[in-house]
Amino acid sequence: TTMPPLMVRSKELFLRSAEYAVFTPVMRTHEGNKPEANHQYYSDEDTLFQFARLTQIHSRLLPYTRSLIQELSTAGTPVQRPLFLDFEEDAGSWDIMYQYLYGPDLLVAPVIHKGQETQTVYLPGGGSGWVYFWEVTEEAVVGPVTVTVPVPMGYPAVYYRKDSPWQPLFQEIAQEFGLATEGTSVL
Repeated sequence: TTMPPLMVRSKELFLRSAEYAVFTPVMRTHEGNKPEANHQYYSDEDTLFQFARLTQIHSRLLPYTRSLIQELSTAGTPVQRPLFLDFEEDAGSWDIMYQYLYGPDLLVAPVIHKGQETQTVYLPGGGSGWVYFWEVTEEAVVGPVTVTVPVPMGYPAVYYRKDSPWQPLFQEIAQEFGLATEGTSVL
């Protein structure tokens, strides 16, 4: 019998990696060397729709991303960085391995396991708290605290600082692309 390929990109893997890429400076995809064996953005209508939504969110974040690139070029501060870089005094932020800050204001905990339905997120202390990215709300969770949130496809666990100067942009994105448009809530 023939062994199935070990490295095949499923629809779930493709879309989860696209979710992650939204919160990076460069969002792109490749067909790979065996496009027929791997799921592509054009493989079905649902994938095309979901990928288009994610690329639109990435585009809407462009002013924020540009400010991060400017900070990188002038101060050398990484765009994507470990929590402890901004929360040195928060001992809990030192052991976090699978989430990161996208600039100083967005905390991202990407989905990395197949079939994952919830994500546990560490929210560092300090400031006025953290707001769930996918809802238009003024409610903030004050850290340090660990929370668990649902992660339906297209909605990775992302929080922003309540006192962020970018809050209006983040709320506009939540209004247009967030869970309210799907009729679901996690708060």
